[in-house]
Amino acid sequence: MAGGNEQSKKALKEVWKRAENSLCADCGKPDPDWASSTLGVFICLSCSGIHRNIPSISKVKSLKMDYWDDAQVQFLAKHGNAVTKGIYEAHIPIYYYQPTYNDCQVLREQWIRAKYERKEFTEPGKQLPYSNGVKEGILWKRGRDNGQFLPRKFLLSEREGCLKYFTKQDAKEPKINVKIDVINATFQPEKIGNPNGLQITYLKDNKTRNIFVYHESGKEVVDWFNAIRSVQFHYLKVAFPIASDNEIKNRLTRNFLKEGYMEKTGPKQREAFKKRWFTLDHRRLMYFKDPLDAFAKGEVFVGSGDNGYSVQKGLPSGTQGNFSWLYGITIVTPDREYLFTCETEADQLEWIRAFTSVINQAMTPQEYAIEAYFKFKS
Repeated sequence: MAGGNEQSKKALKEVWKRAENSLCADCGKPDPDWASSTLGVFICLSCSGIHRNIPSISKVKSLKMDYWDDAQVQFLAKHGNAVTKGIYEAHIPIYYYQPTYNDCQVLREQWIRAKYERKEFTEPGKQLPYSNGVKEGILWKRGRDNGQFLPRKFLLSEREGCLKYFTKQDAKEPKINVKIDVINATFQPEKIGNPNGLQITYLKDNKTRNIFVYHESGKEVVDWFNAIRSVQFHYLKVAFPIASDNEIKNRLTRNFLKEGYMEKTGPKQREAFKKRWFTLDHRRLMYFKDPLDAFAKGEVFVGSGDNGYSVQKGLPSGTQGNFSWLYGITIVTPDREYLFTCETEADQLEWIRAFTSVINQAMTPQEYAIEAYFKFKS
């Protein structure tokens, strides 16, 4: 801890060690070692970089390397994460997505700017750009067949309970009209190749359809994301009137449990293994030829251990299909076994952990219905 007299250093250390300051005020990462001398919050290195981009609001300093004078230490002692959160996070809508350190840059940056720069959560009942039940605007959408991103008009309506998009601004009929309760949205900057890339998925005839969009403005794309969550929340409140707010919140948009490449073979287990992009969306394991495909080439239902599903490390002895990756995984279902290979042992273990987390959960009545559909389809 550089600079300052011994008494000031000791006081800073005591404030820093308070339980309330043990996690980053913005993303929850443990052991933050930076702080804002103007806001009084303790933050991690990554969030400090975002604060540094709004110098009119926040001045950040390292707790280990920078000099802190007595007045600054006293300011931190008077504030800290609990007090400051009580001010800037006093009225966060229940549906608003609060990112963690595992989330992408645009989500974390707009969360920080929403709190401290725009002060969106300091007053009750404040009109927010994602809270009035309707949102209309242009998003750049990737073409399903040609892969080009083109501007498309999107319309989100709570009254109609749907999301639409139009191929032309003056078009009267939408290209799609999707009910809000079958939509998911998750940020995918690396996969889409844009820092503001958003993947919107929905179920069509019980199959998953992907739409990839972005907006030049980080604020605008995050507003779209939270507007979707807002409309979903109010729709589900009507559909499930006895459910608690937290129960409904847990049914809003979700991140995928795991994504990445694996090799797979066919049902006869004698075909050559083919490299595919896999997405595990809770109990749906989807595989694609390309990560940006609109539709999956196939889907596998992953049920619970109580219903005869399991995951095993390695492949059955005598597996005949040719494969170039050596780290096998076998998914056992009541009807058949699915065989996959991973490029590295680390990938293999991560996939096994993801499958195990799903298999260990009891199935809901809705999931039994999905399982029945998959069995019927096969």
